[in-house]
Amino acid sequence: MAKKFPIKPANPERICWGCDKYCPADSLQCGNGSIATPHPSELFGDDWLDWGLDAKPKPETDEAPA
Repeated sequence: MAKKFPIKPANPERICWGCDKYCPADSLQCGNGSIATPHPSELFGDDWLDWGLDAKPKPETDEAPA
């Protein structure tokens, strides 16, 4: 069973996010490359989940912008 993916980790730069092992960034065990895979919040900002693949659509309002 896969580990639950953390949405807002405290220090995402310390971990490789490339697989379910979540190794420290300086000791990669999965062999996915020579550098750690960044967390989506590092690449796209803290609001990455608001507009990503699983984003919930915002409710539409009937009001016209002023």
